[in-house]
Amino acid sequence: MNPVKLTQFLQTLNPRQSDAVLHYENPLLILAGAGSGKTRVIIGKIAYLIGSQGIDPSSILAVTFTNKAAEEMRTRAADLDPRAQGVLIKTFHSFGAWLLRRNATHLGLSSQFTIYDDEDQLTLLGTLYPESNKNQLRGVARQISRAKDYGLSPEHNLDQITGDPEFRIAYRRYEKRLREIGNVDFGDLIGRTTELLTQEPSIRQRIHDRFRVILVDEYQDSNLAQDQMLRALTGPQTYICVVGDDDQSIYRFRGAEVANILEFATRYPGTDTIRLEQNYRSTGSILALAGAVVSKNEGRLGKTLWTENPEGVLPQVYYLEDGEEEAASITQLLKEDLAKGRPLEDTAILYRTNAQSRLFETSFLHGAIPYRIIGTLRFYEREEVKDALAFLKFLANQKDEVAFRRIINKPSRGLGNAALSRILDRITSARGNLALSIEYALSDLSSKARKGAEAFLYLVRDLEHPPAAGDTLTAWLSVVIEKSGLGEYHQEQDEVAGTQKMQNLEELLNAASLYPNSLDGLTEFLEAVELDSSREETAEGVDAVTLITIHNTKGLEFTRVLCTGMEEGLFPRNNDDPLELEEERRLFYVAATRARKELYFYSCARRRIHGRYVDSAPSRFLDEIPPELCTRHFGYEPTGFSKKPSRPYEQNWGRPIPQPRDKASTNTVQSQYKLGDRVYSDEYGTGEVRKVTFNGNEEVVLVQFATGKTATFLPRYTPLEKVAE
Repeated sequence: MNPVKLTQFLQTLNPRQSDAVLHYENPLLILAGAGSGKTRVIIGKIAYLIGSQGIDPSSILAVTFTNKAAEEMRTRAADLDPRAQGVLIKTFHSFGAWLLRRNATHLGLSSQFTIYDDEDQLTLLGTLYPESNKNQLRGVARQISRAKDYGLSPEHNLDQITGDPEFRIAYRRYEKRLREIGNVDFGDLIGRTTELLTQEPSIRQRIHDRFRVILVDEYQDSNLAQDQMLRALTGPQTYICVVGDDDQSIYRFRGAEVANILEFATRYPGTDTIRLEQNYRSTGSILALAGAVVSKNEGRLGKTLWTENPEGVLPQVYYLEDGEEEAASITQLLKEDLAKGRPLEDTAILYRTNAQSRLFETSFLHGAIPYRIIGTLRFYEREEVKDALAFLKFLANQKDEVAFRRIINKPSRGLGNAALSRILDRITSARGNLALSIEYALSDLSSKARKGAEAFLYLVRDLEHPPAAGDTLTAWLSVVIEKSGLGEYHQEQDEVAGTQKMQNLEELLNAASLYPNSLDGLTEFLEAVELDSSREETAEGVDAVTLITIHNTKGLEFTRVLCTGMEEGLFPRNNDDPLELEEERRLFYVAATRARKELYFYSCARRRIHGRYVDSAPSRFLDEIPPELCTRHFGYEPTGFSKKPSRPYEQNWGRPIPQPRDKASTNTVQSQYKLGDRVYSDEYGTGEVRKVTFNGNEEVVLVQFATGKTATFLPRYTPLEKVAE
């Protein structure tokens, strides 16, 4: 080991970073703000403990959340002190597997046990419930995984997982069968490790003797089961240090529990807390804005980021008319960048949901702006979008075998490969028309396949002409999605897997609204989609703007960040849960602190929902920005943004006062509702009004949706579209 190298490294740290590295007594909580250099602190601490405190590297356990982060930590620590290669650096799950394999017999397991992934779980449940379809079983599997994230067995109170009394029975049967087989799932890598440590005192003591130091990175992302395992690993003489940021806990939907970091000092008496508040990434003005908004949260330990970087330009807030204008104005901004020679890779466009990428993709393709989507497929390559388009393609051309193969058995109609082969055998006699091929093949199919084929044939005949009602192609596509079963199929996918497939289908309906409700309109739409989707992806190494959801930006940074869709109901999402609202505010904080020098926000007065314009209100987070911390622009003109509001606003930059719109250009949401009204919400789908009350002058509407979800709305701020009977 080269002590000079460690000394030189320590000299590069700021005072609080140095305090964190040199700390070695009581439990330590390091609150590491965004861009505060926490990784340098962790690797420096490992090298310091080995080089200056004489800790045996094999006595140090470092836990993080991804294999990539673990490898980076190992490499950088070893660069300071080669002996750090001996430190056990694992993810929570890989550490669980490591410990279980070495002590498997104590739990009745073989050391060669297999770890079941999501599909294995599904297969096992299928053997227990052969009469259930995969979507139903996926929902049960997801609930089981959720229960294990919370450290709950089938014998615990499971109300926070689901109110379905049958779930306990299914969970109990699953666990019994899994243990009979002798394998484990991912949740067991945490839960059964905790079981081992709590039920086997000799093993627990051996682990406490082995690991004198435990370091945990990204602690704000830990769930309850992981925290239980951590407490079981920590003995009376263990030095435990956790690093995290309560203001960046944004994975509650995955089971992350911010209470773990908020209550750390209570769970580990004598805890010292060190705040890393010096930011090395962003300008002072960006940090001031982000801090002002996140300070509205009650569930936080509190810290104030500061920087020696310049104050920089104030963040910019733009209030535009609609989503199309948002995409057009950003496209123009990027064109100006290209003209000035500014790299596109400097800029990232952030949004709350993947469906929002569609308008930008289309606008950038037409504007010759190279772009790269991070974390998901391009819009027209997403499964649910391709499914709906395939149905439209088949309606436009019943000889399209590629489209036919995609939709004939999706959702399942009992048509297996044998039935499909018999249908395709009739193509020649049907002169290529696959609908006729089905008719010709009916007599050769089994009763089950015949029933499915007849249902599909009837569906095609029912949908092959546009509906009489509706001026735009949205009407036709909407009926196709509903009657084909694709809507229900993908909604089930969303419910069991937490995906956003229905939002993407909604955005496809918005795209279709630009075309007439006719066969010519359908042909024109499909041609436009094909031209957009056929363009090659931007190759690696090519300068391109980044399109990315806010969740996926965690750990990234960009010179300029454009936060789009800053409206109530979109960001933040509609939710009555105050804990969810606080997480949305933390998500805002994460978005803002990705920016190094420039930060922009965009809010639209209206957006297309189900193909029609619906008024929206600016995000409350924009209201929470003190006036002096940003520059606000109201209305858009080709030469630039006007300083004058394009519509009245309340004082203190409040939400817009609702204004009547030209009925010829848009459909507005009705302001009055009655019991039994059928309504549509862009987040929850179709539902029925169950209660209408008034809070002062504010109308309050309670809606029960087809999914069983009940939600309360203030129609003035959150659009509810009446559905015609």
